Amino acid sequence: MRLATFSTGDGHHLGVVQGDEVADVTAADGRLGPDLGAVLQAGLLAEVAGAAVRAPRLPRAGIALAAPVLRPPKFLAIGLNYAKHVEESGAEVPAHQLWFNKQSTCVIGSGAPVHVPKASSVVDYEGELAFVVGRRCRHVPAGRAPEAIAGYTICNDVSVRDWQFRTPTMTMGKSFDTHGPIGPWLVTADEVPDPGKLQVSTEVNGERRQNSNTADLIFGVDHIVSYVSHFMTLYPGDVIPTGTPSGVGAGFKPPKFLRPGDTMRLSVEGLGEQTQRLVAFQG
Repeated sequence: MRLATFSTGDGHHLGVVQGDEVADVTAADGRLGPDLGAVLQAGLLAEVAGAAVRAPRLPRAGIALAAPVLRPPKFLAIGLNYAKHVEESGAEVPAHQLWFNKQSTCVIGSGAPVHVPKASSVVDYEGELAFVVGRRCRHVPAGRAPEAIAGYTICNDVSVRDWQFRTPTMTMGKSFDTHGPIGPWLVTADEVPDPGKLQVSTEVNGERRQNSNTADLIFGVDHIVSYVSHFMTLYPGDVIPTGTPSGVGAGFKPPKFLRPGDTMRLSVEGLGEQTQRLVAFQG
C-alpha cells in the first residue's frame, strides 16, 4: 500500500493512494488518523487495508499531501553512509555508524516550499531513502530488522552547511524549519522486497545531481535498525533516513548550493518522487 497523509476541511486524514484516487480511510474509520504516525502508535496498521475497501474515493489531483508522519517521535539520520559520498567529502570510511538527529519541527510534506533561512545562504540538498519504524523495539538482531519496519519513503535531508559544522553533532545545520521534507507517501515494507537495490536520484532545476543506488550503502537498512536499537528504544512513527549518495552541492568545485527559486525533484525507485521549491524565509 501507498499510505498518504493529506489535508481536508476538518484537518488531516490518512489515505491509501490507488492510481489516480485516494481512499480516505479516516472517513471510513475514525480510529485511522489523523496521520500514519498516529495509526502506527495505536497499532492499527493492519486495519487500513480493510478500511480502504469501503472508504470514499477522492481524486488525487488537487489533494494537498502532508508528511506521512506529521511529527515523528524521533527523526534520526546517519552520515557518510554511501561509499562515493565519503570519497567526495574527503573523509575516511567510518568504522562505526555516525548519527545525528533532525528536530521533528523541520518536517514538511513533499510539495511544501523549503525556506532559505535568514541566518545562512549555504543551503544544500540530500536525497535519501528513509524508513518508518512500525513497532516498539529494542536490541533487534539484524536478521529480524524487517519486522521493525512499517515501510519506506523519501527524505530530503536539507542541510545548512556552515551551521552543520559549527558543532560536532551537526544537529543545528540539519534542523532549520522546513528542512525535513518526507513523502510523498509511505510504501509498506511488503512492497519493497530489497531496500538494498534501489535507484536514488536528485535533480535541481532539471539537472541531475545525484544518481546512485542503495547498493552503495556502507551500512544497510538491517544493520541500521539493529545498531540504533541497541542504544535507544525505537517507537512506531520514528523516521530514519539512511544517508545520501554522492552529488551533493557541496561536493562540486565550485559548490552548487541552492538559491531561492530553485526546484528540487527527488526520487527513489518504487517510492515515487517528491518536489520542493526554494523560497526566501517567510515569517
